[in-house]
Amino acid sequence: MDKNKPSELLTGVERAAVLLLSIGSDKAAAILKHLSPKEVQVIGVAMAAMQHITKKQMDIVMEDFVGGVHNQTSMGIGADDYIRDMMVNALGEDKAKSMIDRILMGTGNKGLEALKWMDPRAVAELIRLEHPQIIAIVLSYLDPDQSADVVKFLPERARPDIMMRVAALDGIPPSALRELDSIMEKQFSGSSSNVAQSSMGGLRAAANILNFMDSSDESAILDNISEYDSEMSEGIRDMMFVFDNLAEIDDRGIQVILREISTETLTLALKAADVAIKEKIFKNMSKRASQMLQEDLEVRGPVRLADAEAAQKEILATARRLADDGDISLGGSGEEYV
Repeated sequence: MDKNKPSELLTGVERAAVLLLSIGSDKAAAILKHLSPKEVQVIGVAMAAMQHITKKQMDIVMEDFVGGVHNQTSMGIGADDYIRDMMVNALGEDKAKSMIDRILMGTGNKGLEALKWMDPRAVAELIRLEHPQIIAIVLSYLDPDQSADVVKFLPERARPDIMMRVAALDGIPPSALRELDSIMEKQFSGSSSNVAQSSMGGLRAAANILNFMDSSDESAILDNISEYDSEMSEGIRDMMFVFDNLAEIDDRGIQVILREISTETLTLALKAADVAIKEKIFKNMSKRASQMLQEDLEVRGPVRLADAEAAQKEILATARRLADDGDISLGGSGEEYV
């Protein structure tokens, strides 16, 4: 991290990293236990990259944190209500539910939870012989980006059926989830705990997973689903947040995203973007930066469509992460992505 970087320009992840580095390893470890594997990885990378933290930067981050706690804590409400409000405000209603269940009701699924820490190939190998419905439930439980990686290692002919089952899920009965958790847990360590009713799965879960897949795989799966259930395929498409949806994000959100991505990635992505997206990007850059980017686009020769789409996927992943962190709000159909 640049020691000359103003504290107010630090990203949310960088501020979290500064805070954890400031409170000591024991307290930081206790906090990290409550984060998902993906969050631990992101914050861990940020902490490792911090070579020069000034006292001023540390003081400002700590003051902001303490001030935020004082402003948000209400002594007039119970601890459970406060935790619920805090988690929903921080993560959104859908994403917060499972975390709230684990904290307040002790419903952490230790067997299934262990899958989140495994390599996608290993997860695929573990579940590939299970019934497609079981695989769909597992994919709905994992984070969308991890699920997308797992799907890549599943047999190609089975993918459309599995994604249809993900989209058709309408909650998981407690007994079924408890049984699945027990099966997974037998392969790991620990003891089973009660499982609350889960609202995993559905069209949005399928859309979230497909959003993280390569465009060719994504299109193939949706086309195959369409042959069996055109209404379901259309419903998934409607909920997917694609590169064109960036035009629906407000100017401030676009500016936040631009600070998080490299010029090379942006240039590649815009080679395959429509005029509306390009204009949205240009107007949210400084005049000089906009001119340089437009010049780069003009002088750069043809690029492979796959490379341009990969760059667009990278930017979309950044946008979703920022939305999950509460730094931006996704417009249009993507507003509720978690």
